[in-house]
Amino acid sequence: MFSARGVSRRDFLGFCSLTAISLGLGPGGALSIARAMETKPRIPVLWIHGLECTCCSESFLRASHPLASDIVTSMVSLDYDDVIMAAAGTQAESILDEIVQDYKGQYLLAVEGNVPMAGDGMACIVGGRPFREQFERTARHAKAIIAWGTCASFGCVQAAKPNPTQATPVHKLVSHVPVINVPGCPPIPEVMSGVIAYMLTYDRLPDLDNQRRPKMFYSQRVHDKCYRRAHFDAGQFVESWDDEGARQGWCLYKMGCRGPTTYNACSAIGWNDGVSFPVKSGHGCIGCSEDGFWDRGPFYERLPSMAQWGVEANADKIGLIGAAALGGALAAHAAGAALKKIVAPNDDKERES
Repeated sequence: MFSARGVSRRDFLGFCSLTAISLGLGPGGALSIARAMETKPRIPVLWIHGLECTCCSESFLRASHPLASDIVTSMVSLDYDDVIMAAAGTQAESILDEIVQDYKGQYLLAVEGNVPMAGDGMACIVGGRPFREQFERTARHAKAIIAWGTCASFGCVQAAKPNPTQATPVHKLVSHVPVINVPGCPPIPEVMSGVIAYMLTYDRLPDLDNQRRPKMFYSQRVHDKCYRRAHFDAGQFVESWDDEGARQGWCLYKMGCRGPTTYNACSAIGWNDGVSFPVKSGHGCIGCSEDGFWDRGPFYERLPSMAQWGVEANADKIGLIGAAALGGALAAHAAGAALKKIVAPNDDKERES
């Protein structure tokens, strides 16, 4: 399959190794991925779109480890995606019925966006019918459902109060099919491609946390590996936009950064092939991969209700503690220097004698 596309064996194994590393699969991961891609049939995938802005698709198309093109052409059989497919109209919609009928319990359903339930779902129409009907028809016989982005995972801005369309996340509408949430607005492209690569390789869902998120990507806070973390620990915080601390790259926590309470791989993987992520670009984390983030107050003010693991205490006190420790160190240094001046002459006299 790969050789027919002009890909050498060496390049193929390199691709598998890079994918395994990005997934943290260990030494044997590359061989498992290679074996799966060489022997397993491609998984049929239906990718449908509800209330959303298509940013998840835009993110996925920019995946680099592995490339989105490699996933679509070699790892899965993307049979329906009304954003990128060539077919249209009745021809496109008939594909859904064919896959559901021919591959019951074998296809993956990827859902981008949530499902509006108010007014019989009339807030989102696809192919002349409410998206709610399309979702129910395809979800009923899926092997598993991947909820792409915070819209599908938790509701996002559409579900923010007062939620007039009754926008509802995917996992609240199904009980008989496993759901994996891949939140983010949008999710990191390598996270999206990594989830698919893992499911293809091992034919199962990755380990999930209590919010159905894959632990391999959502087990650590953005704060844990943030490049500004050293400034947090040193008590160096930006106090106002464009102050000297901001220009020096100090911690943005006091400006409302939600990195200490947000679980995602942004600071570890980065965006645009690892070049940057919002905090590195000077904008605090808004916690877009957390449930209900839009209703949790303003984005540019530190929220006292966000205390976790002593973060608030640290933000207020660590600077004072650091200053006290520094003062103590300076005092000890001064005392040591003075002692040296007192002792040295006596030592010199002893040496002379």
